[in-house]
Amino acid sequence: MIADKVNSIGIGLFNWLNLPENLEIILSLIFFDFFIYLQHIATHKFKFLWKFHQVHHADIDLDVSSGNRFHTIEIALSFLYKFLLILLIGPSSKAVILFEILLNSMAMFNHSNIFIPKKIDNILRCFIVTPDMHRIHHSIKKNEHNSNFGFNLSIWDFIFKTYKESPSLGQLKMTIGLPYFRQQKYISPISLLTMPFQTKDEE
Repeated sequence: MIADKVNSIGIGLFNWLNLPENLEIILSLIFFDFFIYLQHIATHKFKFLWKFHQVHHADIDLDVSSGNRFHTIEIALSFLYKFLLILLIGPSSKAVILFEILLNSMAMFNHSNIFIPKKIDNILRCFIVTPDMHRIHHSIKKNEHNSNFGFNLSIWDFIFKTYKESPSLGQLKMTIGLPYFRQQKYISPISLLTMPFQTKDEE
């Protein structure tokens, strides 16, 4: 594993600090989560990255499967980004594996269409990204899908003022997806792979 190789040659912040293992794992999880938040913002702000990320946003029926709907090139770029993060902080392999489990589990959770009572949801979203909170990010309205960028911890959206409490039309009336790529023909595997190379990206 890459993290083991990095640790064996002593590269990265945590290899220099020599912290207790449990503290290092916790700090690594927080570090990774913050930088994934920044990565997510970048995929919306930079046109080249948005071309691939729009495949994720083109889904017009949000459910748990949406959490795994990413273009292969975006997945490859994300892998390279995480590789650089591992070089930078030198986390243990345990921390890397645990973060990937959390990231993928939370992606499926916050893309799901399960119902959580509003009072409970309001409490949960003080700490983690809930389905209702993240669903706003998939709104067809640009000012709404440019909000709520977090995947795991909600704190980054609060700190950096990218948090939006609710969609203007409410959860039930909000339209999911993009104003383009809405036809049935765009949901085939070939169409999803070629979508970044079409000319309708308007982010």
